[in-house]
Parts: sequence; C-alpha cells; structure tokens
Amino acid sequence: QVQLVESGGGLVQAGASLRLSCAVSGRTLSDYTMGWFRQAPGKEREFIAGISWNDGSVYYVRSVEGRFTISRDNAKNTVYLQMDSLMPEDTAVYYCAAKRGPSAFTTMALGGRKNDPLDAWGQGTRVTVSP
Repeated sequence: QVQLVESGGGLVQAGASLRLSCAVSGRTLSDYTMGWFRQAPGKEREFIAGISWNDGSVYYVRSVEGRFTISRDNAKNTVYLQMDSLMPEDTAVYYCAAKRGPSAFTTMALGGRKNDPLDAWGQGTRVTVSP
C-alpha cells in the first residue's frame, strides 16, 4: 500500500515561491505516475500537474503552466511542486496523488474514475497567498 505525506505549505505574499514535497512510502515511487491537485475554499478539487512514471513527461493545467514545476526524485522517493510567482488565487489545500498501471496519466488527470480510483492521496498541505 503506497502512502503519501505532503509538506511545505504555508503563508506567503503574492509573488513569493514555495516548494511542496510529497514523500512516498510503502512502494517504489518509480512505478507510479504522480500528480498534484488543489482545492480552494468553496471549490472542487482540481488536477493541476502530473508527471509520468516512465519517461518523466509532465503536464500542467493552464492556470499554473509557466509558474509551477513538478519533478520527482525516485532515489529519495519524493515528488516536488515548485511554485513561483504565487498569486492569491493559488490559495488552496494542495494534495499529491499516485496511480500505477496503464492509462495512469489520463486517470490521474481525471482524479480517478468510478471503477478505477487513484491508488493513494496525501492528507494535504495548506497554501495561503496574501495580496
């Protein structure tokens, strides 16, 4: 059973940077496609970035592309989300998630499917960006 623990959230001013970490245990990180999601107050959780398990290809939603960078260190069993040029609208609880298997990237971007949920979610780390 893979387990995920996020860290690195906090309160920052607009324009600042933060790096979130997602520590993976219980399984080998290299087997998993990993993703970051966020849930802003009053809104649904949304997928924002993903990194594939095999070739390291990445994908970002438009709202974070060019400002956020997802990366993985398989040796440290850790996934990162570098967030630059933070804006107040980035305020949210950020979650990492893991998915193994075929079509993992597509399933990850959907947040899982009814008959094919993601393998694990972290507990979340809160990011607050003040104006």
